[in-house]
Amino acid sequence: MLNTRSWLRAVVVLSSLVGCSTSPNDASTTDAGSAGEGGAADGGSGASSTLIDGYKKATWGAGVTVTYGDCTLTFTSNGLPNHTRPSEYALPNMGAMVPTAATSYAAADPTKAQSYDVTINTCKTVSSTTTKAPQGNIGYMISGSSLFNPYEGDGVTVALASNFSVKNSGGTDVFFLDTCNGHPTPTGIYHYHALPPCVTSQVDTEGGPSHIIGIALDGYPIYGNRDIAGKEVVAAQLDGCNGITSPTPEFPNGIYHYVLLETKDGSSSLRCTKGQ
Repeated sequence: MLNTRSWLRAVVVLSSLVGCSTSPNDASTTDAGSAGEGGAADGGSGASSTLIDGYKKATWGAGVTVTYGDCTLTFTSNGLPNHTRPSEYALPNMGAMVPTAATSYAAADPTKAQSYDVTINTCKTVSSTTTKAPQGNIGYMISGSSLFNPYEGDGVTVALASNFSVKNSGGTDVFFLDTCNGHPTPTGIYHYHALPPCVTSQVDTEGGPSHIIGIALDGYPIYGNRDIAGKEVVAAQLDGCNGITSPTPEFPNGIYHYVLLETKDGSSSLRCTKGQ
């Protein structure tokens, strides 16, 4: 649950987005099925002590401050990722909800510092009822930046499937999405739409398991696409929200968590959440 101050700030920020923008159906609720929920006690119970113990093992970036309450985790960051970014991005023309090369131009990186101070309820259980992931911030990452759902402003076009480039004044290709599967909104909010290699490389080793790379707004952790044995996790193993209950390095007895993929479809990021 966001505190009142964070909720008001989120409303103001999200109302300014173009391209990756808000949708009138953000708050709708659907049932994405129960596949991947499993039966591990930690994943089903959502006990706050279990989640908090796991988050305390996470490697939060130097620019991130995380504090804990009895049923809460508070994430504080300036929103700037702790990895390098291109000096230029392809930015959409004013009013372009789904940018293309024809409706975009090359410009200096507009990323700006944010004021993230978000308190998330960690006393949740996994429900069969799902909450649609809104446009805008749906989670916060160990890098200090935020996670968006897979889609662009129309809520249909998958960002990774529609990446493109435009030429800058020197004739160099400038891309819409960077190699971290992220980019800034025109108003300066840097965010990811899929598995961010620039983040996973900070905590994972080649051939090893994925570690916590973020927290979703429903309180459950976000991981990369490797299981506890280091094997690749694919979309068919996940439920409709990109969730699964299985062991992880921080939760060896199993926990419900979300998995980011580097797919060019809706399974690249969270489309919904299950924490209630």
